[in-house]
Amino acid sequence: MAKATLQTVDRALQLLEILAEHPTGMQPKEIEGVLELNKVTVHRLLATLENRGFIERMGNAYVIGLKLVELSSMKLSNVELKTEAAPYLRELVTRLGLPVQMAILEGTEAVFIEKIESINSFRMYSQIGKRIPLYASGVGKILLLQASDEEIRQKLEKVEFTAFTSKTLKNVEEVIEAVKVARKKGYAIDDEEHEKGIFCVAAPIYDYRDKVIAAISVGDINKQFVKGTNAKQIELIKETAKEISKRLGYLG
Repeated sequence: MAKATLQTVDRALQLLEILAEHPTGMQPKEIEGVLELNKVTVHRLLATLENRGFIERMGNAYVIGLKLVELSSMKLSNVELKTEAAPYLRELVTRLGLPVQMAILEGTEAVFIEKIESINSFRMYSQIGKRIPLYASGVGKILLLQASDEEIRQKLEKVEFTAFTSKTLKNVEEVIEAVKVARKKGYAIDDEEHEKGIFCVAAPIYDYRDKVIAAISVGDINKQFVKGTNAKQIELIKETAKEISKRLGYLG
């Protein structure tokens, strides 16, 4: 990144920090004085941040915008989710002896925000912060659970479907059909769709609005794990997701 670009980013962040310290707002002239920047530079910074929703105009002054509040809320929500889910995920790992992970939706990908390994099993490819395409994972199908067929088409229309294995879903219509199956069963599977030899079962986590906000997934190297032959394991995964959902206010 060019030095000038980095300087602009740094100035924008300084501006946000200053406005955060002045909840009643600051006028451009005041900002110029504090940041020791000329009128043109401050105007450009304000215009860009306002356009992106990070600041708002209040009369002749500027205040922190809803976009920052929204991002802060998302961060706090994820922290709350991890905190509430942690004991249930640890219990699931103990009972199944298999690794467990939790993911949330971000654009056209699932992002893992929690992972707990089992000392008695193999290690999963995933790690906290890792992103995975929605079309190539059990958690991805779960995170699309409440989307209509058309919404799924719109979300994935520009996605390039990469064949991670021979079993990776090839197009949007295959994803739609897989999501329909997941809706009917209440869980989704990853049948070696992202990594050969890895099978996963995923279940939805709902919040107080009855909205799917995350998915938990358990992985195994045994193919029978996703074939439904061990109903008790699958029910335990679904029940764990439901218990976490209840902690978040879900009444279903």
